Amino acid sequence: MDAIPAVDRFVAAAPDSWGRDALTGWRARTAAELRRASADWRSWTVEGWRLSRYLDRSNVYEPAVAVPHRRRGRVTTMSAPEILVADDDPHIRDVIGFALRRAGMEPEMARDGSEALRLFRTRRFGLAVLDIGMPEMDGLDLCREIRRTSQLPILFLSARDEEVDRILGLEIGGDDYLTKPFSPRELVARVKAILKRTRPAPAAARTLAQGRLTLDEDAHLAAFAGKPLALTALEFAILSALMARARAALTRDRILDAAYGVGTAVSDRTVDSHVRNIRAKLAAVGCADAIETVHGVGFRLGACGGDT
Repeated sequence: MDAIPAVDRFVAAAPDSWGRDALTGWRARTAAELRRASADWRSWTVEGWRLSRYLDRSNVYEPAVAVPHRRRGRVTTMSAPEILVADDDPHIRDVIGFALRRAGMEPEMARDGSEALRLFRTRRFGLAVLDIGMPEMDGLDLCREIRRTSQLPILFLSARDEEVDRILGLEIGGDDYLTKPFSPRELVARVKAILKRTRPAPAAARTLAQGRLTLDEDAHLAAFAGKPLALTALEFAILSALMARARAALTRDRILDAAYGVGTAVSDRTVDSHVRNIRAKLAAVGCADAIETVHGVGFRLGACGGDT
């Protein structure tokens, strides 16, 4: 199908004047490129225009925080999550930014990894969306730099769908991985799921212990023999699920449900990658018996007594 008439139809279907103005301006900037682009690139851009038709059909675009307050005579949203978005493709940045803003979030855009690192060092973000294949500094190197000082949740984007790339992204500290081209609705849903996991729970504080390993769920702190562990949000959730049922063997599906939420489509190998990371971090502080593999079933928590 010719992309330009399709784009015009989506512009006309925008639910409000703000959406029509934004989409019309976007069309003007990209019309010439659309005509020259490959079929894959066209489908990517048209997907962005489809946002105007998705907005009123799914609660995935409801604001992440819906508590209004007044500031200088206008109603705003309290504590809207600030999201760092790093991608060298301006059209993809437009799609992501449009989707996140309509979901009640505040995206901050970076054109490459170096610019994203500068923003990270001067701002406080709730989550980062990083493209792996960026110039200057790619998403993997940027993640390594962020992990030196922060456990900021990270969602990777990549045009590569090889399993080894997904595993590498998770092993160096990523929380989730999304392959291009993707639906903006799925990206927003994944971002909201990660933010929900990292948001402090209103339930009563609970401290879990096994051997010399302790987990403070309220403070989101983990330690072995008093030595702190730097765990990502997903690693903390997986370890918490195992400690909540100490010595019980949990299937990969049950661990996935505890970490990602019921119904999220994630590969079994994703659990293996996170467990491998947790084992390595615990081994570094002297605990080599933290998580046992139960062949044909999944994993269970070990004695956590120390080096064996």
